[in-house]
Amino acid sequence: MIHYGIPYNSVIKGDAKIYSISAASIIAKVTRDRIMRQWDEIYPQYGFAQNKGYGTSKHIQAIKEYGICNLHRKTFVKNF
Repeated sequence: MIHYGIPYNSVIKGDAKIYSISAASIIAKVTRDRIMRQWDEIYPQYGFAQNKGYGTSKHIQAIKEYGICNLHRKTFVKNF
């Protein structure tokens, strides 16, 4: 396949098969967690340090109570 003129191959469950994909996945998750802890300092009411932005029941309750902040995707919050 080619995307933006760059050839690539999709690998289903690649993080379980290819070490570089697995490493990139770990780095991405660790980086996301670090960023979410920083956002938690700015928006503590949403519990980003605990939920990492996932739609846990506490996170959804906080959105209902405080409204959304500029980090929330409108496509996410329209579901409840």
